[in-house]
This record gives sequence, structure tokens and C-alpha cells, in this order.
Amino acid sequence: MGMTDRSHFEQLLLEAAKQPEKQRLLFVFARAGLPDHPSLQQSERFRSGEGGTLTPLMCVDKDPSELRDFDALSAEAARAGPPWQVVFAAGLGGVAGRPPTEAQIAPALEKMVHAIWSGSVGQFAAFDPTGASLSFG
Repeated sequence: MGMTDRSHFEQLLLEAAKQPEKQRLLFVFARAGLPDHPSLQQSERFRSGEGGTLTPLMCVDKDPSELRDFDALSAEAARAGPPWQVVFAAGLGGVAGRPPTEAQIAPALEKMVHAIWSGSVGQFAAFDPTGASLSFG
């Protein structure tokens, strides 16, 4: 039997907990949309669930132990900000038994935001609002 979509998020939490160095999970929530002057082809692809642009809306870092499951993350995001269509996730490891510091976390989140703006999202785990795993090829 294969993994359910939600188990991809649970697997992310388990992997973070198994790392030798303490981890922070970095999340960037984004909205999917069309460019300012889309062509007919771009509009049609977007309506069929493909293509479009990603606009980062908000980001947060979490200790993996703070997250019970995807629903908890999603509920917190709903309270904190605007509706979103995709959340990108990445892990950031600490050094010498210490978790990453704010001075390490802030630039890592900024780097994720820039990668999303440029469309370079293949290195991140991605989930839709239901917790289903997404892939960007």
C-alpha cells in the first residue's frame, strides 16, 4: 500500500526529528495566479491546474516538535494571514547540537522566497491546502 498524501508531511516531520543536528522547518506560503497580461494559452493552462505564477505571502520557521500534523500548520496559517494555494517546506540544520539561530533562519527564509519568485522550487517539499504533496517539474 502506498503512502497517503498527508503522510508526506508526516514523513517530513519524522526525517527532521531523525537528523543528527537540531532542525528548524522553514515554510513559505504562496498564492498561485496568472501573470499581469496572460496569453490565452497561459490562461487555459492555469484553469486546468498548471502553470501560473507563485507569489510568496508569508513565511514561518518551526521546531519540528511544535508541529503535530499538517492540519495544525494549516490552522495557524489561516489565523496568521491571507488564503494560500501552496506551502513550500525545507529543513535547516543547526551546528554543534544547537538549533539554527535567527541570524541563520532569516537569510534561509529569504533565499526560499527568492527561489519561489524565480520559479526554482524543485528543491522544496510542497503541499496544497489539504496537505496533498505537490511536485513542480
